[in-house]
Amino acid sequence: MTTILETSSIPPAKSMTDFLPVAEQVAILARGAVDLQVRAELEERLETSRRTGRPLRIKTGFDPTRPDLHLGHTVLLSKMRQFQDLGHTVIFLIGDVTAMVGDPTGQNDARPRLTRDEVRAAATSYTEQAFKVLDASKVELRSNSEWLEKLSPYDMVELMAKTTVSRMLERKDFAQRFADSKPIYQHEFLYPLLQAYDSVALEADMELGGTDQLFNLLMGRDLMTKYGLRGQMVLTTPILEGTDAHIDARGQVAGKKMSKSADNYVGIQEPPLVMFRKLMQVDDQVIFRYFELLSSRTNDEIGVLRAEVREGKSPLAVKALFAEEMVERFHGRDPARLASREFQSIYGGDAIPDAIAEVTVTTDRETLWIAKALSSAGLVKSTGDGKRLVEQGGVEVDQERICDPNYQLARGRRVLVRVGSKNRRFAYITVT
Repeated sequence: MTTILETSSIPPAKSMTDFLPVAEQVAILARGAVDLQVRAELEERLETSRRTGRPLRIKTGFDPTRPDLHLGHTVLLSKMRQFQDLGHTVIFLIGDVTAMVGDPTGQNDARPRLTRDEVRAAATSYTEQAFKVLDASKVELRSNSEWLEKLSPYDMVELMAKTTVSRMLERKDFAQRFADSKPIYQHEFLYPLLQAYDSVALEADMELGGTDQLFNLLMGRDLMTKYGLRGQMVLTTPILEGTDAHIDARGQVAGKKMSKSADNYVGIQEPPLVMFRKLMQVDDQVIFRYFELLSSRTNDEIGVLRAEVREGKSPLAVKALFAEEMVERFHGRDPARLASREFQSIYGGDAIPDAIAEVTVTTDRETLWIAKALSSAGLVKSTGDGKRLVEQGGVEVDQERICDPNYQLARGRRVLVRVGSKNRRFAYITVT
């Protein structure tokens, strides 16, 4: 089990030959980034790093407020892994103090306060899952209780004196709540300052975060200079859209962010076949956004895949490459290959799975309406959904597509029913 307060020393200096040329590093690190402040500064620091053999210190803070992660969370973790692979020091910071304060980012009301025990339990689960992406042997694992719990009242006053209320009100969420006469509690103003002070304590060269964290990250850059340190660089990653996203009329990816509440997520602890199937349902073009944000493939390799699809290669084959890569990352090579084979066996072409549920439904008439049969068998949520699916051509009876929404199944008959196309579901239905 991971110890939350475990720390590791800064790695020794390396030789220049251990680092890729600066241009190659920047090309990798800038891919998928939204904000990079400042690119020229990054190039300069990377050049110094190559000359001195000293890796950059890359800080990323995580407030353990939830125990389960999905692919949306791993966008940031993947960017951290890129820094690791390039030879830099990645600091995985557990915000055990800031989690109890509560990050007000994007909130219309104050976040519920968490207890220390809740935070520690979530932190253990979080780090165990995060190390499925990160190389745990190359992580500097820290906790901000190491320094924040040592701050005296005098230190806290000094910290608060480094910024102003008007600066805090530049944040959209605070500004909106102030305009709506909603309460802003004083401890909420502390959150960005405490996160910024983490950068001071760690002497970070760069801090990573999601786009919603830009204000907090820039606060760290500013605060470091007030403590006599060089301000950290800032890099933000985008928020990943869910599996139901699409390409809009402008050619942009559109849709809700990946989340459990929207039921458009791929959990990193879900069974291999479930992960594989969900990723195969992603829009043929949206999958390239997933490649760019999560794949270990290079820009050139992704560009080749795009070109191949334009020239006629099946998008399903490309999605299968991504799905297998993700399953392998979180479950291993053998489970990934097995999931690929199982998917093709169950969902590929006209394949029929070996194991199909047997369902008996009843009627007091000579026939049973197909939509009612689908609903009773648990293949759809309601008769309305069943009717629409039939009308859309998404239902087969004994491997024959039916489009008549009033189709009837005869009593005493056993039929093989399939619903859906990308997410196929099968059942043998007997009407009695």
